[in-house]
Amino acid sequence: MKLHELEKNIGATHAKKRVGRGPGSGLGKTSGRGQKGQKARSGASINPVFEGGQLPLYRRLPKRGFKNAKFRTVYATINVSQLNVFEDGTVVTPALLKDTGLLKKQLDGVKILGNGKLEKKLTVQANKFSTSALEKIKEAGSKAEVI
Repeated sequence: MKLHELEKNIGATHAKKRVGRGPGSGLGKTSGRGQKGQKARSGASINPVFEGGQLPLYRRLPKRGFKNAKFRTVYATINVSQLNVFEDGTVVTPALLKDTGLLKKQLDGVKILGNGKLEKKLTVQANKFSTSALEKIKEAGSKAEVI
């Protein structure tokens, strides 16, 4: 078999539907869109949720539960590896992190995450620590203080 002998399987390709082409095609006049109405018009697209003006399902169903999005606590996060920019013996506070540019916003507090490795002996003060971050801080001989 050679490249020029390759052919597609039977039924793999289909002729394009040519709508509005006279009596023989079966798709003349209204081109398979039926009679009048919104879906017969050009550019018609109806939101799948729209039910023709009837009260939609998502409004008919009762809403349950409590969403705390407005009052949730959002922490500014920083990884352990990013703390290596400080010198040994430094007390790392959220204010210091903001001053050095490691944090843009303090949000509701600072959380230290355990990605990377800490190679300095520091005293890290933050609102929260992940368990892996605590382990890596202890391994490096540093202290973690919850404020």
